[in-house]
Amino acid sequence: MGVLNVTPDSFSDGGLFPSVDSAVRRAMEMVEEGADIIDIGGESTRPATFNDGAPLDIREELSRVLPVIERLRAESPNIPISIDTYKADVARNALNAGANIINDISGLSYDPEMAKVAADLACPVVIMHLLGQPRNIGAPVYGDIIADITLFFERQITFALASGIDPSQIILDPGIGFGKNAKHNLTILRRLREFKALGCPLLIGPSRKAFIGHLLNDAAPQDRAFGTAAAIALSIAGGADIIRVHDVKEMAQVAKVADAIVSG
Repeated sequence: MGVLNVTPDSFSDGGLFPSVDSAVRRAMEMVEEGADIIDIGGESTRPATFNDGAPLDIREELSRVLPVIERLRAESPNIPISIDTYKADVARNALNAGANIINDISGLSYDPEMAKVAADLACPVVIMHLLGQPRNIGAPVYGDIIADITLFFERQITFALASGIDPSQIILDPGIGFGKNAKHNLTILRRLREFKALGCPLLIGPSRKAFIGHLLNDAAPQDRAFGTAAAIALSIAGGADIIRVHDVKEMAQVAKVADAIVSG
C-alpha cells in the first residue's frame, strides 16, 4: 500500500503533491514501483496538527481527495484505491468517485455512519486501533497492550458484523504510532502474530514513524528508509498481509524477499 498524502502538513510528505497532476503522477509512479494499493489521505494525522481539536472541514477534505481519485481511476482503472479518512461523508463520496477501500484510523469508532457506508457499498474496511478518538487521543497507558488492542478489535469486529459488513471485508491495523510510545510500537511489532488469531488480514504501517527516528539517533523522516525496511521485513515474518509505506520501490523489494523467505 503506497501512501499518497494530498495534504500540506503530513509529517513526512506534506506539501509534496500540491496539484492533482503531481498527485496522480506520484500515484502512477508508485504503481510502476510495485504498489498494489494506493492509499489517499486529505487530512494530516501527525500529532502536531492532529491534537489541535479542530477536524479539517469535510468540504476541504473532499476538495483535496476527490479530483485525485477521479483522475487516478480514469488513468488506472484496475489499481485498488483506499481512502484514508474517519469521516463517513468523505468515505462515501470517495467510494462513489472510484475508491475501493475505507482506511479508518478510528476503527469505526468516531463516525457512527462509517460502518453503514462500508456495509452499503460492500467494500473492504481497515479497522485501525486508536487510543481514544480522532482529535482526542489519550495518553498512552495500557495494561497488556496486545490484550488491550485485541479487546478493541473484538469489539469493533462485532460492531462491524452487526452493521452488515461481511467478515471477509475486515482488515485489522494495530495503529503503530497512534497513542503509542516507542516501547509500545516495538511490542506490537514483536508480538504481531498474536493478532492472527482474530482471523482477519493484518495491515501494518511503521513507515518513517517517529519511533524509528528515535532508534536511529533522531533521524529525519526521509532518512528512516533502512529502519523502516527492518520493521517491514519483521512485520511480514510476523504475519502482516499489507504493508503501508512511503518508499514503495525500496519496500517492494523488501517485501518480495521477506515473502520468499517466509512462504517459500
